[in-house]
Amino acid sequence: MLGGGAAGSTIAIRLAALGLETYVFEKQSSLIDGPPMCHLHAGGNLYREIPDEDCVALLKQCIDIVRLYPYTIDVRPTVFAVPTRDAGMPEDLLPRLDTLTDAYHELIEQDINNKILGEPENYYQLYSHEQLIELSKREQVAIPSCVDEWMIPVAKYLDLNKVKFPLIVVQEYGWNIFRLAASAQLALAEYAHAHVFTSTTVKQVVAVDCENCSNIDHHVRKWRIDYQQNSDILDNEAKIDSIEVDYLINACGFRTGIIDDMVGVNVTRMVEFKSSYVTHWGETGGQIPEIIIYGARGTPEGMAQLTPYPNGYFQIHGMSKFITLFNDGLVASTKDSAQPKLPAQYVHYIEDGWDKAPLQARSQQSIDYVAEFVPTFSSARTVGNALYGGQQIPGVDDTLRVADVSLYPNLHYARAENVKASSTLIAADEIVQQLTEMGILDNDLPANHERYAHQWAYLMHNDSVAIDKVARVLAYERGFPIPMADVNHNLRTDILNNLTTADV
Repeated sequence: MLGGGAAGSTIAIRLAALGLETYVFEKQSSLIDGPPMCHLHAGGNLYREIPDEDCVALLKQCIDIVRLYPYTIDVRPTVFAVPTRDAGMPEDLLPRLDTLTDAYHELIEQDINNKILGEPENYYQLYSHEQLIELSKREQVAIPSCVDEWMIPVAKYLDLNKVKFPLIVVQEYGWNIFRLAASAQLALAEYAHAHVFTSTTVKQVVAVDCENCSNIDHHVRKWRIDYQQNSDILDNEAKIDSIEVDYLINACGFRTGIIDDMVGVNVTRMVEFKSSYVTHWGETGGQIPEIIIYGARGTPEGMAQLTPYPNGYFQIHGMSKFITLFNDGLVASTKDSAQPKLPAQYVHYIEDGWDKAPLQARSQQSIDYVAEFVPTFSSARTVGNALYGGQQIPGVDDTLRVADVSLYPNLHYARAENVKASSTLIAADEIVQQLTEMGILDNDLPANHERYAHQWAYLMHNDSVAIDKVARVLAYERGFPIPMADVNHNLRTDILNNLTTADV
């Protein structure tokens, strides 16, 4: 497994659970330290431009992945608002929301443990201008316990003159990257078959057992991975270790093209550098939902996303080219290489961290951007860090949000192509199916049944407290406020019990 991001880690868990000797090589010092993520796209409602079938796919994938990583979720609703300057109307989204409600209901009928987003009839709710005016007069509740209470701070802080009605409230939750990294680390530690090499650079991959290598349709049965510990590189030592594997999985994220070039696979893809910014707003009066202000991507009025964390910390996306997006941040592969080349400045940010001045400037711009619609947010302060990285996008459509894996059985090779982390478990399933068809895995392994029953070994003796401990260490080591490793609300105890007490 080349890469220990969300895709590589999840695929490794799936394979190690089946008893396969699984090797994970990750350049960073810990797993899942990649592009910004904060939102469980359980319906894909952030993206008005994608097809309804993609939204249903995102709903199914998100429910599936939550059952592997249940302690990563912050349970709070997301509020979607169409600004008055926008050409769209809130009612345009209602047919999709009804489709998603029906899909959610069907998933629950298939398995009652899929009911992690509340009751289907409460999947989304509408709030009129009159309702919000009434709620704005109520006293804010520090810890909301119903949707009306979540909407009180929205009514108080959102500039109601700049949005169209109704507002739409959807049960799309927060997804915490530090807790996801902690969960993956603890999960892989369960398996003697999982071998995790962090702080390790893969130098090259070489076909070992190859037939007709000069032919475009040649066959490879074994690969050699040459790798080097980062400490050896820093010490200028030449020591390079090698291992031979029967199947090679490329989960290198925005660097997947480098491995494709080594393997000899021609691929068309894009890579986009994106960033979101961490701020602190101490005047919330309590917990608030995530707030999305729609807008056309890449324009000066692109979507604004205000994502809450505990203790008044907020992550901000602004889908314009002076906040989250960058003028030269979207690059494509060429006929000579499958690896798109990001400008050196963004590679420097990814590998060495942001330079202080541009980070401060963009962070302040993000605050100003949100403050247009949430005026009192102008008092928020920058924190001096951001969640950022390169996002791979298969093909040539930069609006693509649903993709999983490409398989090359003749090469014993697979490439994970996850635009959203929720599709990683589906990618793992497709690889397992490929390995079964190739005879590397038996057809009827008990662990396969356990996967679809969501009986994951680490959940038996790792609870929220265990996840808390590891996630806080990761947040600290990565230079983020420690409260960002926590959640305001876990999934309800009864849901967690149903998800984690199966006999494994």
